[in-house]
Amino acid sequence: MNNLELKKIANEVRKGIVTAVHSAKAGHPGGSLSAADIYTYLYFEEMNIDPKNPKKEDRDRFVLSKGHTAPGLYSTLAQRGYFPVEDLKTLRKLGSYLQGHPCMQHIPGVDMSSGSLGQGISTAVGMALAAKMDNKDTRVYTLLGDGEIQEGQVWEASMFAGHRKLDNLVVIVDNNGLQIDGAIEDVCSPYPIDKKFEAFNFHVINVDAHDFDALRAAFKEARETKGMPTAIIAHSLKGKGVSFMEGQASWHGTAPNDEQYAVAMADLEKIDEELNKEGQA
Repeated sequence: MNNLELKKIANEVRKGIVTAVHSAKAGHPGGSLSAADIYTYLYFEEMNIDPKNPKKEDRDRFVLSKGHTAPGLYSTLAQRGYFPVEDLKTLRKLGSYLQGHPCMQHIPGVDMSSGSLGQGISTAVGMALAAKMDNKDTRVYTLLGDGEIQEGQVWEASMFAGHRKLDNLVVIVDNNGLQIDGAIEDVCSPYPIDKKFEAFNFHVINVDAHDFDALRAAFKEARETKGMPTAIIAHSLKGKGVSFMEGQASWHGTAPNDEQYAVAMADLEKIDEELNKEGQA
């Protein structure tokens, strides 16, 4: 799939995020939007998966450690064909299978229930170790928030992964620089993130989270890295694609009202138009 196709899909993912959170009148748009390109690359290019057979034995695994950005994962799964896009409007509604955080019992394509920050990476490390012990080629990917890595459990899991040389594990940190209380460096600075993972025997790659060429190169490098896990530090923009949400911590966990929803969708429609022009050029 070429970059233009990926950009178009990522924009549809962003539309789904905004629509779902607006419909629910609750949720986490900022960090879902910042990770939309990462989700898109993983599910449309990188991972060995099959929407028609979500539980196939040899599939790659994905764990959303920052489970509150479920709208981003759900929108991506819907675009990939795991369930109808229309169902995104049922987010967080009574009786909907699309809960506020991912639930593996009810959502096709979700390999691990998550939401309690710090725990997802531990599960991913366990999955990667199990695959090694079973001599399987399964690769395991987990997405963390940069605020989430203030949790101590993240570093326990990382120490174990590095010690066990789990080269089938890729840890992705969505480094948008903001958490619910403000800038991560003001709340409890995790910097330098790359040096910390290196200290735990990870191969580390810094990447622009919104550049598909850079993402392609990073995941290729991770796949070719042997004898140690990989950490991809993805430098992103919180609220990416929606003008009034970009770079604003206030949109970490706030739903747009009707007027804001209209502006957000107009922003994303404009991106669509620009991508169509790019395709015709």
